[in-house]
Amino acid sequence: MNELERQMTLELHLSHDRNAGTVTTHEHIGFELGWDYAHYNVHLPAPYAQEPSPLRNGLLAGAATFGMRTLQPTRHVRKWLQLRLHAWLRGRSVELVQVTPHYLQQIDVTHCPITRVALSSATLESTDASIDRVRSDAGYAAGNLAVMSAKANHAKGAHGFRDALGFVRQIEAESLGGIAGLTAAQWARTAVLCSYVERLSHAEACALPMLVLPPNRLRLFNPVQALQAFVSLQLATEGWSHRLSRFEDLLPGKDTKRAFQMFFHALLPRVLEAGRSAEPHEVRWAIEDAWRNPLALQRWTAFASQLTEAQCEDLVARASQRKLGTTRLDRVNDDQAVEGWNLDSRGYVPHTVLMRRRVSRARPVDVRPPARVPQQAHLPLQ
Repeated sequence: MNELERQMTLELHLSHDRNAGTVTTHEHIGFELGWDYAHYNVHLPAPYAQEPSPLRNGLLAGAATFGMRTLQPTRHVRKWLQLRLHAWLRGRSVELVQVTPHYLQQIDVTHCPITRVALSSATLESTDASIDRVRSDAGYAAGNLAVMSAKANHAKGAHGFRDALGFVRQIEAESLGGIAGLTAAQWARTAVLCSYVERLSHAEACALPMLVLPPNRLRLFNPVQALQAFVSLQLATEGWSHRLSRFEDLLPGKDTKRAFQMFFHALLPRVLEAGRSAEPHEVRWAIEDAWRNPLALQRWTAFASQLTEAQCEDLVARASQRKLGTTRLDRVNDDQAVEGWNLDSRGYVPHTVLMRRRVSRARPVDVRPPARVPQQAHLPLQ
């Protein structure tokens, strides 16, 4: 079916509505979501399949159009539809140009980065994988999503960097076992995760330990944390000694090079103590735990404080150009960094906006087979 046929089908079905001239953005999104449920032949959960709504209208229109000519729903397609359904029910925005089933496959993980439990799927347990908006005042958009356990997601809720840091201090000061089911160490990881998508002062960002490595495709707003991740992830793969030796050549001045060597010699033993593991998540944990050492953090802060934000960004860019990194870091400007985040509406869809019903949007579809891609961290330009 070509786009003209789809547009005619949409207009024919929608013309039966009493207000056939216009439709709210919320209704339009619901109709297209129901259409995609029908396209993949995935059943809507009760009671949404029976209750009158734009969602059900889209489902019926899609079912009448596609019949038996439906697509095969993969696990990530089902997750994509589920994410959109939950967002639609809460009025949350979902950016659909980049947030695709393929994108969700790229950010998928086997273990929760906060609690470190193995993630399950569709068991209705606290270990089920859940997609979190790292910055809660933004929508479901590329660069703002991370996969974690349902337990960690529910505990984090709308809390950000400052809140999570406050919970850590409260637990330690009052000798509490935890808050909202998370321990001090787990809240500390939550705080670091949230710090990546919040603009901090350079001095504050320099003083943060990397207790959780940036998830794939997350956007890093603080250049020094991009440099921190670049250096930390060197230890995740073989050949780190040669790569870091070449990286040192890019550092400005003897004092800066010496400060970096002192830092790295404090971090390295803590990683090596954990031993070598064939499991990627255990390697990540070893690197993250090494950052808990006070001496390693102290020497990192001393090194990073000698650099400006611009120098940190330039170092990462130059090192990446020379293929010294184990991950790909893309540089985007400030506008691109929050594109589709809907910060003005705090991540909600404005229900009062009206559009013509005959408008039909052709969503870009990634038809390429899933490929193994390197991890990416996105660093906005200053």
